Amino acid sequence: MPTGTKVIEAAERLGIMIPRFCYHPALGSVGACRVCAVKFLEGPVKGVQMSCMVDARDGMVVSTTDEEAVDFRRYVIEWLMLHHPHDCPVCDEGGHCLLQDMTVSGGHGLRRYPGKKRTHTDQNLGPLVQHEMNRCIQCYRCSRFYQEYCGYRDLGVMRIGNRVYFGRQQNGTLESPYAGNITDLCPTGVFTDKPSRFKGRRWDYERTPSICLNCSLGCHTMVSARYREVVRQEARFSAAVNGDFICDRGRYGFFYASIPERPRQAAIDGKAVTREKALGVALERLEGIVQQSGTGAVACAGSLRSSLDTLAAIDRLSRQNGWHDPSFWIDRFVANRVKTAASRLEAETAVSLRQVEQADVILVVGADPTNETPMLAVAMRQAWRRGARVVVIDPRPVFLPFDFDHLPAAPEEMVPGLGMLIKRAIERGEVEGFEQKALSFYDSIPEAPLPIKDRLEAVAGILKGGLRPIVICGTEVVPDDAPALAADFVMLLKAKNRPAGLFYVFPGANAFGATLLPGSQAAFEDILAAIENKTVRALVLVECDPLRTYADRPRLEKALASLDVLVVMDYLGTETVKRADIFLPTTTVYESGGLFVNQEGRLQSAPRAFKGGLSIKTAGDGLHPPRVYGSGMPGADPAPAHLQLAALAGTKGPVEEDGGWRQWLADCISLHDPLPAGDDFPEDGVRLQAGPATNERFGLDWAAAQNDDRAAGDRMRLITVDWTFGTEELSSYSPCLDTVVPSPVLFMHGEDAERLGLADGEPVVLTTETGSVTVALRVVGNMRAGMLILPRHHRLDWQLLGGGPIWISPDQIRKAEHT
Repeated sequence: MPTGTKVIEAAERLGIMIPRFCYHPALGSVGACRVCAVKFLEGPVKGVQMSCMVDARDGMVVSTTDEEAVDFRRYVIEWLMLHHPHDCPVCDEGGHCLLQDMTVSGGHGLRRYPGKKRTHTDQNLGPLVQHEMNRCIQCYRCSRFYQEYCGYRDLGVMRIGNRVYFGRQQNGTLESPYAGNITDLCPTGVFTDKPSRFKGRRWDYERTPSICLNCSLGCHTMVSARYREVVRQEARFSAAVNGDFICDRGRYGFFYASIPERPRQAAIDGKAVTREKALGVALERLEGIVQQSGTGAVACAGSLRSSLDTLAAIDRLSRQNGWHDPSFWIDRFVANRVKTAASRLEAETAVSLRQVEQADVILVVGADPTNETPMLAVAMRQAWRRGARVVVIDPRPVFLPFDFDHLPAAPEEMVPGLGMLIKRAIERGEVEGFEQKALSFYDSIPEAPLPIKDRLEAVAGILKGGLRPIVICGTEVVPDDAPALAADFVMLLKAKNRPAGLFYVFPGANAFGATLLPGSQAAFEDILAAIENKTVRALVLVECDPLRTYADRPRLEKALASLDVLVVMDYLGTETVKRADIFLPTTTVYESGGLFVNQEGRLQSAPRAFKGGLSIKTAGDGLHPPRVYGSGMPGADPAPAHLQLAALAGTKGPVEEDGGWRQWLADCISLHDPLPAGDDFPEDGVRLQAGPATNERFGLDWAAAQNDDRAAGDRMRLITVDWTFGTEELSSYSPCLDTVVPSPVLFMHGEDAERLGLADGEPVVLTTETGSVTVALRVVGNMRAGMLILPRHHRLDWQLLGGGPIWISPDQIRKAEHT
């Protein structure tokens, strides 16, 4: 076994479970609870010792059943239980309470203490975590995770002795976006999950492994459903992906599946009908469009939150019927970058989330981990705790829960910056083994601008000393050339046998999966242009809400109004659904399962968690099951999107329930091996390759990365970005998360604010040619001057500002006259 393995771990590998409270594999040993005592009989250690604090070595003889050790554990548990309220019948931890299990296994079953118990005052920690401090046994798991593992300081341990208290200095919502994990970590009922409080015991639930869809990481989760409703979602351990934890966006982002407002009834022109009727009318109207204007007059668009099954069905339906090229991408430029990035991921360079934790140097280019992929920030922190240096090249006011070097470079400065780092590596002779011809083309990359040149020299020095460097590259704010250049950089870093790694950040749960589909794909912009020139007369939107995600709402609304037929399939009650001529309700991942490919190319299966239908709580008006007799299930109209697409195509072929569709899907995404089925699907998924690179390595035609002429003078560039909470689509339907979402803000550098006479916190009006929005101003110093950063907040009509690169002059931003 590996050197440094603790005795408690070694025993567990042999099937011997030693009681524990404070010990956790992800947090390591601390020896706080004293309940893992064993007796060392032979070897370098003797007597009763804590098994979590002693390394297992050859020659040791350890007894877990020795009378002295057994007595020690029994008395320790009795002391820990001295002040416990024994409120198991009303405690929400019941059913998965480590304290119950360890008390029994430790031999304590009789309460002898007759005195008054110590009591504490509980705190209000916000809408996600419930606090019941009287149940605490001082294991320190919560504070160690919150402060040491995640890097946040607003929750910790206070007081001493018999009055030790775990909480905040005062009531208030926990600041960490990973706070929900302490409800899993707490071995008692001190911290419990507030949104699922009193909804059932663990044995009441249908518990199913699943995949988080709230970013591109594909973290593993465990779904608990009861009475046709998703009640709770927890972290599921994955040695290859997310380890033991998930972020709060993933933990509490499931409410869209069961909210009462979810549309479950098919409709034609706003009137409820059966799903079969709606499908028949949709097929009839689409055929009418084809007969009148040709097959190219129909277009179909999906989104990156759909399963691979649905994306492939969209692709097959469109090509089989000769429709306009399908679209899965709202932004053409982001689509190109993701496709380039996916094509450059190779087995020897692609790294997983867990591998990031082992890096000693991390270079982040054009990514904001905490806001875009929160668990990536936690993985980077674990690398930092082991001594790694982290450098971030990004224009945004990036926050990470640890110290790092930030170069707030503009997007157009990233390619020259990466080029300079490569040139320095070449000059130092770190790329021996590559032909000079293969390296000379880097000379065509423009020089890095002077403001960041000196700081890049320091970054080059940091990278030089790295033995396990990892490059993390985003795909939203970076130039088109950056993903390919990042891949080349990693290949160069590997030249001296250094295990360099490449990690891309993608914009959706199935962005990688969309790149695997064959043939040409359109961006939504292309379909919109075809609608405007009357080429496309009918649009089928599958789990896609362009009114939320497309950047130019006035243009989109005008185009949608000009369509002859708008068919919408979705499980969200979106604005787009309300405008549909024909609406077909679809099932969520919890009701139909599906395949998803995360940003490292890991194909993962999310099994069905429950059969679907309206929850008993909603069907019975919250009081009891509906007193209606019938053979059907209420709210069972939704069906998997890929099955309904097959019906529109007039065939069941690829989506029959016999599993034959999996081979068709494997053929669609160019897989040489058949897809595993059902229970045969590996728990950690299957690593895929995207196929041949779109660009020849070491032969790219680099676009000159120079400042746009429009940036001259006082103009500032506006970019819209993601936020941890408030911008991601699925989690915005969670009522509990909506209460922790910060209000919309516009970020501006202090120099620009002073020049424009604007102050932090005051409302400003931002105006473009297409519209205006009023938003509070946040003045910061850790971002690129000359830029404006606007999170795509779901309570802000940011789409009114229009699409494409937006340049703002001083007369387009002013202080609001009225708040």
